[in-house]
Amino acid sequence: MAFISSGYNPDKPMTDRITDIGPQKYDLFYPPVIAKNKGKWLYHEIIKPGVLVHVAESGDEVYTVRCGGARVMSVTHIREICEIADKHCDGHLRFTTRNNIEFMVDDKSKVDPLIKDLESRKFDGGSFKFPIGGTGAGVTN
Repeated sequence: MAFISSGYNPDKPMTDRITDIGPQKYDLFYPPVIAKNKGKWLYHEIIKPGVLVHVAESGDEVYTVRCGGARVMSVTHIREICEIADKHCDGHLRFTTRNNIEFMVDDKSKVDPLIKDLESRKFDGGSFKFPIGGTGAGVTN
């Protein structure tokens, strides 16, 4: 039997049973500052279109830069998104329900280099790969 080689014993089907098949729990992947302050956020402000700051009871701040994404993305494009997150955001990002991309940083000094990097990336035709915006009275995806 194919399962015997994997350690499955048909006489004792519950022995060494794997019960966590599927995606891991989402909160294992929170940025540290978000995990620390979950449920303790006081307010948020839109600093400029596409840039938000969330402030927690502890005084911690999270700056979010939102940029447009596409519903269907190539692997190359997703790798570029991950490269940006690794470079500026300690590997953390999130996708909104409308397929926008949010890069989150824990220090205001990291916002401008992130924005400059996003604005420097363009398609061959000249349009922005990551147009910043989608907050407040701005156009969304």
